[in-house]
Amino acid sequence: MLTAVNPATGETVREVTPDTDEQVEAKLAASLKAYHEWKEKSFSERGDLLKAVAKHMRDNVETLAPIMTEEMGKPINEARGEVNKGAWCAEHYADNAEAYLTRQVIESDATVSYVQYLPIGPILGILPWNAPFWLAFRFCAPSLMAGNSALMKHDPHVPGCALAIEQCFRAVGAPEGLFQALMIETPRVEAVMRDKRVRGVSFTGSSRGGSKVAEIAGSEIKPAVLELGGSDPSIVLADADLEKAADVLTLSRIINAGQSCIAAKRIIVEDSVYDRMKDLLSAKLRALKVGNPKLEETDVGPIARKDLRAELDRQVRTSISEGATCLFGGEVPEGDGYFYPVTLLADVTPDMTAFKEETFGPVGVLIRARNEEHALELANDTEYGLAASVWTKAERGQEMARRIEAGQVSVNGIVKTDPRLPSGGIKSSGLGRELGPHGIMEFVNAQQVWVGPVQGG
Repeated sequence: MLTAVNPATGETVREVTPDTDEQVEAKLAASLKAYHEWKEKSFSERGDLLKAVAKHMRDNVETLAPIMTEEMGKPINEARGEVNKGAWCAEHYADNAEAYLTRQVIESDATVSYVQYLPIGPILGILPWNAPFWLAFRFCAPSLMAGNSALMKHDPHVPGCALAIEQCFRAVGAPEGLFQALMIETPRVEAVMRDKRVRGVSFTGSSRGGSKVAEIAGSEIKPAVLELGGSDPSIVLADADLEKAADVLTLSRIINAGQSCIAAKRIIVEDSVYDRMKDLLSAKLRALKVGNPKLEETDVGPIARKDLRAELDRQVRTSISEGATCLFGGEVPEGDGYFYPVTLLADVTPDMTAFKEETFGPVGVLIRARNEEHALELANDTEYGLAASVWTKAERGQEMARRIEAGQVSVNGIVKTDPRLPSGGIKSSGLGRELGPHGIMEFVNAQQVWVGPVQGG
């Protein structure tokens, strides 16, 4: 059974019976059939459908957003924003896919030679719970606009979200089988990945899960895009606008109760402004309201699951025992639900758990750096390489970005995903890119066409 538990109360809110083997087979067959028809559609026809889906989402945001709040605890204001961001992604690719995939003429010994970008078939998206709508459209919008069909295997803890996303396509008359939610348990995913009708895999999740997906996809010689974990550094140097940095890093750390791969997880501050930054962050983090995610005034909702809260608590307690200073928070509250207080750990060093592991929750981690060089050394001292930010003079920040081992660097701004720009990681944070012109290229056939000289005359 696919079961959704409201993390604000601990109560089961939804149970969905998994697809049978016969239903999975029918969905795979329908996906392949839809692909063969969809790939012949023009970019304009594909775009019209994606725009219709986006409009449906915007028109029904007050119905869709509460499903996220109920199933994984996202504060209602953030949930509304996520639905609209997913719609924006659909609209962006509807408007730009044709330009991104324009035929590229390359001179050679041919009369004419070029590369054209063709769809490859049904693409499987394996998605996590923390951004159910956004991650679904980050996966499917470029794939569909490229001419592929899409199969979405969502996290089993958000079945209502998965079905609601599928219904958005059905509501606007999408071709049967073009976008489908596979309602299956995680152990059954491998068989779907290995099915010959599935031509590529997009996975967002843990590095451990990504390694398994890469192994399976590699053995089947199928392209895979992996967006995995991150222990994302944010470097704050002495010449930064400290007030702005504190505002933005506070927001980055607590969006979705800190359950984001690209959140500011390790805040590395130059020694001369360390104490000032500590005071600023303390004031801003302490002011946040943790509570019922259905209420408009709530800033931070619950952790999505009980086991995830227990893991976060272990990381915090272990870090304190290793010598970190807990300025506030750090105690699991009594009462219903899986709430965890906003917490700030100071004086964290590279040998501590909060430095080495990805913390998925509203826990700020402050690290002291002697200077710029030391800050860069600390930032790169991780197995991950997803995202980072730098707070300093703009020109200096751009120079530093070249030395940071991450797939995405923001200078004096929040790290975010944007349909217009590619995102993805290096090292244990993943393979490939999503979004922007680069993301749509991941699941296409870059076909070379060589046309020989005309013979005779």
